Amino acid sequence: MSLSMPSVVEPDPALAGLRAEVRNFLAERRESGAFTPRVDAWLTGWSRDFSRSLAERGWVGMTIPRTYGGRGRGFLERFVVTEELLVAGAPVAAHWVADRQAAPSLLRFGSEDQKKSLLPAIAAAECSFAIGMSEPDTGSDLAGVRSRAVPIDGGWLLNGTKVWTSGAHQADLIVVLARTSGSHGDRHRGLSQLIVDLRAPGVVVRPIVSMSGEHHFNEVVFTDVEVPEENLLGQEGDGWLQVTSELGFERSGPERFLSTVPLAGLLRRAVRAGDADADPALGRIIARLHGLHHMSLAVAAALERGEDADVPAAMVKVLGTTLEGDLVELADLLAARRDGELAAAIAAAVVQRPGFTLRGGTNEILRGVIARGLGLR
Repeated sequence: MSLSMPSVVEPDPALAGLRAEVRNFLAERRESGAFTPRVDAWLTGWSRDFSRSLAERGWVGMTIPRTYGGRGRGFLERFVVTEELLVAGAPVAAHWVADRQAAPSLLRFGSEDQKKSLLPAIAAAECSFAIGMSEPDTGSDLAGVRSRAVPIDGGWLLNGTKVWTSGAHQADLIVVLARTSGSHGDRHRGLSQLIVDLRAPGVVVRPIVSMSGEHHFNEVVFTDVEVPEENLLGQEGDGWLQVTSELGFERSGPERFLSTVPLAGLLRRAVRAGDADADPALGRIIARLHGLHHMSLAVAAALERGEDADVPAAMVKVLGTTLEGDLVELADLLAARRDGELAAAIAAAVVQRPGFTLRGGTNEILRGVIARGLGLR
């Protein structure tokens, strides 16, 4: 049993029809055994076949213009589809980063050749991306980049290390933030983004295995990797502007509060069956979920209008990831029986919980973003 997101706020009947279409498709696929709902499926549920099945229906690359192989649809339509995928716990990790972050960055900053070669592949779920931002020993200080790319004939020579790189062991390409000019002390200046083939000579992907034995994260080491000149994303030195723009897309999606929603549905079913204690806290969790649905929908509407949504996106991320942690704690407390789907969902959520408030920027960092955006500091 899953929770259903309310449709009454949708301003266009076509959105309600799209939601019903996606929901029916997912129910059929789930009943046929094509996937098993899971917590944090947008990060841990990697299935290229499933992503391709979505692409065949036009549900990947929805906001990519038709000129570049996309569907030319709006952010609100994409929101409806992604929300239903998350509520169902569907395995969407294979296309998630490419669709959510890489495609908007390519559309805004990419060259015409990059758009023509990469965007159709993203829309077809044939090209997956990882993001190379975080580095060892820098914590949440994204500007503390030490990876460096120096100019060579025909391109760049890249050296450095990225860490906590989700899906790099399965992805095709990675967008790497590296220093291309100046010194480490220059902070926001002299940074650039490079599109790197994860199977290029000199690229080594080392697994970071969690305490549960699962492998989602990686350390990626670049040693004298030759990156073609045409793989520079945007302008040299504009990397900081580009990654901050990209993070707005990363933080604004419903995955920031729906990663654990399959657990909420299972917990509600357990309460009704008498296998978990009833508690008003569960009602408060569900109310917060619906409130965040409205907030995230408003962010999607702002993106639809071409507005800057960085601060609202940060708010959704802080409130959403806090809610996810609260839900995991509540489920762990209320569940009396520990077998079957509920037990598996709780176990998975407990393991994933430490990352909720870290990935995409820690909540402490994002509170600073919110304060500055509101003129409070």
